[in-house]
Amino acid sequence: MRKYIYIFKASFMESLQYIMNILLGFISFFILLYIFLNLWNYIYSDSTSLIEGYSKTQMIWYVVITEIMWFGTRNHTLTRQISNDIKSGTIAYNINKPYNYMFYIIARHVGEIAIKFFLFLGVGILFGYLFIGTLPGFSLKTLPMLTTVFLLSILINSFIRIGISLISFWIEDAGPFHWIYDKLIIVIGTLFPVEVFPEWFQPFIKSSPIYVITYGPAKLVINFSSNMFLNVLLAQSLYILITVFILTLLYRRGVKKLNVNGG
Repeated sequence: MRKYIYIFKASFMESLQYIMNILLGFISFFILLYIFLNLWNYIYSDSTSLIEGYSKTQMIWYVVITEIMWFGTRNHTLTRQISNDIKSGTIAYNINKPYNYMFYIIARHVGEIAIKFFLFLGVGILFGYLFIGTLPGFSLKTLPMLTTVFLLSILINSFIRIGISLISFWIEDAGPFHWIYDKLIIVIGTLFPVEVFPEWFQPFIKSSPIYVITYGPAKLVINFSSNMFLNVLLAQSLYILITVFILTLLYRRGVKKLNVNGG
């Protein structure tokens, strides 16, 4: 366990040296938030009206929260490093080192996004407060439960991205699959809540990773309920079990393929 804590610390300290790259990411963050702030201000011509059960304040806060999750957890360790290690053959050396390669990647990833996530969280909350105001009905008593689902959502998203990268054992480049996954998350999971989509499409979204990664946690922030918290937590637990099983299977078969081919 100590070795992974050391990897986390080393990755965290390394990310501090590239703080300017993180700050540049705020440009896209602010542009997107500004666009949707004006979009929903236009759509909600009457600030007291509701759209699919959402007030204007709730709708804009939903976008702010999901964008924090999107921008604050992205990095190249899960999308590029694993694929590059596999394609270059570097993974053959890494799997023989005195640590588990998968745990190493997760520890490195968490270290890289730690400072980034909290920066986006702080700036996002400040943006929401200045341009939208406080979120009605939000209670600090829900923070422990919200923290739990947010951490699990980050973990599930990381597992899925690792799984996509592990496909590189069998194909030349997993980049297109990451691109598709990114676009699905940002279009369906961050910009609009599930209720805005057609009713026939909503069950598909709620059974997809979008429900446990973005929609569920964000909906709990703007309109917390114990029943939904339990539903989201249960769904996240199932997704963790499923993704861990798939990751273990992909990794073992990929390493076996590597050994058979003399990697």
